[in-house]
Amino acid sequence: MRILVSNDDGIYSPGIAALAEVAAEFGSVRVVAPDVERSSSGHAITASRPLSYRRTVVGGFEAYRVNGTPADCVALGAYLWEKVDLVLSGLNLGLNLGNGIWHSGTLAAAKQAALLGLRGIALSAPATAEPDFTSIKPWMRRVVETLLPLSDLCLTNVNFPRDPRGLVWTRVSVRKYDGRIVPTTDPENRPLYWFSVTPIEGAEEGTDRWAVEQQWVSLTPLRLDLTDDPMLSRLRATRPLEEQVATAVSPKRSSREAADAVKSEEAEAPATKLHGV
Repeated sequence: MRILVSNDDGIYSPGIAALAEVAAEFGSVRVVAPDVERSSSGHAITASRPLSYRRTVVGGFEAYRVNGTPADCVALGAYLWEKVDLVLSGLNLGLNLGNGIWHSGTLAAAKQAALLGLRGIALSAPATAEPDFTSIKPWMRRVVETLLPLSDLCLTNVNFPRDPRGLVWTRVSVRKYDGRIVPTTDPENRPLYWFSVTPIEGAEEGTDRWAVEQQWVSLTPLRLDLTDDPMLSRLRATRPLEEQVATAVSPKRSSREAADAVKSEEAEAPATKLHGV
């Protein structure tokens, strides 16, 4: 089994070395990660410049540092290694719970794997776990042992509490937040702003945050399809649009010409066009 290990904390994070050591128990490991920290970078990809990589060594493993995002690293690593069976992202220094998964670079690396048709697992530990991961390694091993046989589980987000009591399946904790802009100034008295987020609701039982609060390792199966299926069904029943007509007059599969036309509209506009030249 070929296992690609990545992260968003950067190639020299102690967490990625710890994860690579555990991964090596299950297959051949290659590490491909950002050359600098890219925390909270979300699923950004680099489209405005070419990517490059340099070989390095991480804990005795073959490793490469990339001048790009976590998603870039997985895409490039999978391309260069030709055949990857599993992507492990982490071990992140800081939990990725609830709404935090939207901007998590750690999870983005695992999501990129799923987009490529590979299996992706994101693993995060308490920020205070650094630098000693001895107590977490057995739990990382147990997580991988649990998830590997589940071949239909393509994307999983895993969070380790400080002192785990066991493993539980969870759903994402979606809570309301009080987002505020906090003004400040730099030494030259120029205005600066911090974005502060404070939850105004507690975590519900069965969610990832609740599990970690209760000292359980949280395993959350995720999917790439963000469609709200119950809402979609209700809207089609109560507020129908032209679905019936569209289904009747449109082919089930678009022609190559139609697909190419839309694809061209998705591409970024040339710089000359943006400047009105």
